[in-house]
Amino acid sequence: MRLNHQQGAAGEDAALHFLQAQGCKLLARNWHCPFGEIDLIVKSGNTILFVEVKYRKSKGFGGAAYSITPAKLAKLQRSVEHYLQQQHLTNTPCRLDAVLIEGDAAPHWLQNITG
Repeated sequence: MRLNHQQGAAGEDAALHFLQAQGCKLLARNWHCPFGEIDLIVKSGNTILFVEVKYRKSKGFGGAAYSITPAKLAKLQRSVEHYLQQQHLTNTPCRLDAVLIEGDAAPHWLQNITG
């Protein structure tokens, strides 16, 4: 089932508010490049976090985490590399995270989803 734009934006809003409550500062939202889109780019301390947001109404069919496939991770990694090159950020600590939201449950923050 594909979510409409309004539901996706609401999920991103919830994820952003959650991350801001953890002390993160927004750098960019829905950043696009030739390789894809990064939902949220935030800064936590000195670390830039590239955040994939996944919302699902329920945990059925594997829940939100199920949709982060190896192919999706590869696209995200290429997008992150492109952002870092474009912004001339060579020695900046960064990582790729995910915020999963399922139904009315609190967001679940997965840090360093590439291992």
